[in-house]
Amino acid sequence: MNAPAVTDVTTTSWECFDVSIEDKVAHIRLNRPDAFNSMNRAFWVELPAIVRAIDEEARARCIVISSTGKHFCAGMDLSVFQGPADGAAGSAPAARPNPQVSAEAAIRHLKHLHETFACLDEARMPVIAAIQGGCVGGGVDMSSACDIRYCSADAFFVIQEINIGMTADAGTFPRLCRLIPEGWVRELAYTGGRLPAVRAREIGLVNEVFDTHEDVVAHALAVAREIAAKAPLAVTGSKVMINYARDHSIADSLDYLAVWQAGMFSRSDMAEAFKAKAEKRLGDFPELVPIRRGL
Repeated sequence: MNAPAVTDVTTTSWECFDVSIEDKVAHIRLNRPDAFNSMNRAFWVELPAIVRAIDEEARARCIVISSTGKHFCAGMDLSVFQGPADGAAGSAPAARPNPQVSAEAAIRHLKHLHETFACLDEARMPVIAAIQGGCVGGGVDMSSACDIRYCSADAFFVIQEINIGMTADAGTFPRLCRLIPEGWVRELAYTGGRLPAVRAREIGLVNEVFDTHEDVVAHALAVAREIAAKAPLAVTGSKVMINYARDHSIADSLDYLAVWQAGMFSRSDMAEAFKAKAEKRLGDFPELVPIRRGL
């Protein structure tokens, strides 16, 4: 399934999402509440198309992902496991001449799933998740790829894959092991039990818990607007440095920080930040430049 040609993410017709941009904040809402916002085939095409369009076109300074209905996301839609998918595990026998060829195709398919959530991690602007109800299976993968997570009091997290006889494979473990203590990852992965909102906050998976769905979305948008008021280059630099430090040694991270600052530090942004504070107004900072593809 191909994504729609994206000219404006806010006016493009999406099957799984509603998208709006206001106050330099992009708000992406999962919008299949009757299906508990499960991840059908369209989801895996649309999410990276939306995020990359916002990112590459520098359409916003922060992204909020929220949802509709009772649950944030029920994980993989059952339709994805039914019927053939080009080059993927589950294809008709005639399309899989031997196990090795099938395994190679399955690896490629999984890499596509990984890239769907990697776009959140790799976006130049921060991504905030506002979670209500169930965050199940692939929902955990998606939320763990975000920069910040908030949830409502009724939220719970489940590594659902173990309950259906498989190992979670769309990105849960590499990211979750860096967000919460390993013992908790193991317990959730082995048992398929629910992690309630309060415990999720206690172990650091979410920053804060709010009474209602409306409250958590409002807070996420408020934090996003606060981020959007900062110098975009400084914010993206902070994200780059945090991600790099997560994946490298302290020594390597310090070296990379020195190189980044040598090339990216903006004295004009700093001067504007001081001036805006003195004048009690928001800073007027240049936007990130859209990324040019091709020659």
